[in-house]
Amino acid sequence: MEHIQHSYRGLHLLMDLNWDRLLYVGTLAAALGCGALLGAFLH
Repeated sequence: MEHIQHSYRGLHLLMDLNWDRLLYVGTLAAALGCGALLGAFLH
């Protein structure tokens, strides 16, 4: 039982790290998309 709880805590930490990375990639993609849209309107 202790092993399962320890594994769950490790998995939760991994999910937290991946969520942060996913947020970073999503923000970068949104910024690039907005820049491309703005460039298309101004061109």
